[in-house]
Amino acid sequence: MQAIKDYLANFNLDIRESGDARFMDQKCTPDVISIIADCVINFVGNNHDKTFTVNDIWNSQYFIKTVSNIFKKPEANNPTVEHEYDKFIAQPLRTLAYSHVLNIEKSGVTNLYSIAEYDILEYISLKDRNAYLFLCEYLEKVLIDSGIYSSFENYKNLYLGHKLDTAAFNTLKEKFQRFIIGNTKINGYVEVNRIFPKILNIYAVQNNLPGTIKGFLSKFEFSYSDLMYNRKNWRDVKKDKKISRQEAEAEYNLLNLESKNYYDDYLIQKAMNQIRKMYTESEVRDQWSIGEATQIHHIFPKQKFPQIAHYLENLIKLNATQHYTKAHPSNKTNSINIDYQLVCLLAKSDSIERSLQINQPYYRKESFIYCINTGLSAELKYDLTFKQIKAELATIYNNL
Repeated sequence: MQAIKDYLANFNLDIRESGDARFMDQKCTPDVISIIADCVINFVGNNHDKTFTVNDIWNSQYFIKTVSNIFKKPEANNPTVEHEYDKFIAQPLRTLAYSHVLNIEKSGVTNLYSIAEYDILEYISLKDRNAYLFLCEYLEKVLIDSGIYSSFENYKNLYLGHKLDTAAFNTLKEKFQRFIIGNTKINGYVEVNRIFPKILNIYAVQNNLPGTIKGFLSKFEFSYSDLMYNRKNWRDVKKDKKISRQEAEAEYNLLNLESKNYYDDYLIQKAMNQIRKMYTESEVRDQWSIGEATQIHHIFPKQKFPQIAHYLENLIKLNATQHYTKAHPSNKTNSINIDYQLVCLLAKSDSIERSLQINQPYYRKESFIYCINTGLSAELKYDLTFKQIKAELATIYNNL
């Protein structure tokens, strides 16, 4: 994202100068960072200058409900998980502070935070994919400023040359260990080895490379889903000896489905709330656009296309007449007016183009094209201009 890159360019993130090893840490996965950012946004509300601590986030009902439902953990106010939750909140906050998305200052022994760049924090909060894109830009900037990026590039070049083996992985890992121990207060390998995977694996997904699992080189190229904190194989779950393996797997899958359904609903609601905040009027300026815009419409229905139901690029703000008379004919919300779907896509294209022109971080043209390709079983290329996208859409709908 260019807006993130431009913002980070204002700062020197050299670890050799800061001596701060907490630029990245064990709990700083895309899904966790996104959720903590969302909890911060929820806590400060309309007061963007409001200060907060780890405990403020920890004790908020929004955090307690969200984390227990998504990650199926004990509630955050359970004293038996105190240390786990402390890291779960504190480590992402420190990463966001090192990137200057948050401000940080000491109040006695307590870290006191406030928001430095609201738009980027809000972007990160919307979904884990946004947090991943932020981490790609942020970690590259840290590694370049710190003079160690070339070691990661060497690792990549060896793989692209089909020469990557365990020795190349070990060389990178050892260089990183020496770098952190030599430039920060960390003086042991154990702690460094908790940080290294969170950096290498982001870089690996970004460049289609093997990453690291449990301290060793992964056998395959690392995938996006492998980055997530909320990823656990059912075989890793402690099984009651009284039930069979098949029953254990079924029980785990049921729990996982419940968690996934909650998480999907959580993402969709966040995206819908964001569209409400971004627009005061209907995005479709037609003869029916007079009247208060209160409706958030899925251009491609969420029941049929759940994989894009939480994409901002698939959501559009309409008024009640447009939503229940035009988008859904005769108020039948399970049906779509194809002609008006095209109208919505063209209007959404304009909304996204205007947003990108003023360097807002909320949309991606590539995500819009992905939504179109998914919803229409199309194969639009990702380098199309907005003018070309609209021309392609007109052609597709003329042939429907």
